[in-house]
Amino acid sequence: MQDRFIHCIAKLPASLQTHILPILNQDFAGHIDAQQIAELCGACNITEKALLLALLPVAAALAKPPTSQFHVGAIAKGKSGDIYMGANLELNGEALFHSVHAEQSAISHAWLSGEQQIVDIIVNASPCGHCRQFINELVQGQSVNIHLPEQPSQPLSHYLPYAFGPSDLDITEALLSKQQHPLDFDSADPMIIEALDHASLSYAPYTHSYAAVVLETQDGHTYCGRYAENAAFNPSMMPMQMALSTLVRHNRDFSEIKRAVLIESSLGKISLVGASMDALHASAAVELEHIVIEASE
Repeated sequence: MQDRFIHCIAKLPASLQTHILPILNQDFAGHIDAQQIAELCGACNITEKALLLALLPVAAALAKPPTSQFHVGAIAKGKSGDIYMGANLELNGEALFHSVHAEQSAISHAWLSGEQQIVDIIVNASPCGHCRQFINELVQGQSVNIHLPEQPSQPLSHYLPYAFGPSDLDITEALLSKQQHPLDFDSADPMIIEALDHASLSYAPYTHSYAAVVLETQDGHTYCGRYAENAAFNPSMMPMQMALSTLVRHNRDFSEIKRAVLIESSLGKISLVGASMDALHASAAVELEHIVIEASE
């Protein structure tokens, strides 16, 4: 079991403590598949909702909040039945807008794993307005069920009535829907190829600034993030923050980063290079490699 989960185990029901231990191995990064969920429910004799609420301390153990010292865990359940954990991330000494909220972390985890719809969000604190707006960007976002400890489950529409979302800006393909944007760049560099693939899957319907970040650690592992825009703009999730969140979920330290690549389309109305450099330099002594793809309409 990873050291970061030692203190949270005591917060779980006794039967769950026994059965979750094999899952929390050195490779665990917050993903539990539908079959494992069913097996845990059966072994612990509890409902799925009770299980997911009970697992929130595990999700919160993924947090890295040096500023607030407030650990928030979230779980996104995909239409597949798999669950994806996420937690809040704060960059030490940097402006608060660089932070990643737990719900954003869990949703981006699901997105990077190929989920195309989130049906439930389980979180240990009521979603803030920022997160409610971010969830609203999802496929059928208003119908996503929000589950909180000791409160009845409610759809997002309960928490965000009279919502402003993609449809108000004539966007018909929401966040997590399958998208593929043509981006071509001649390179044999595996990191650049990986970043290009993720940029082509990014979600930027308002600026067309399709972008992605890939971080490489000293041992050659890579961690990715895609740009995810929002109709209200500010809750948009930067690819660098998504990549850093992914790295932390995998129990890696910022000091292990040895290379960082940002790819973005030349057709975008904005550039993410400044914000990406700020976030990277707050995390690691590495220079950002910035590649602009000359894309055509």
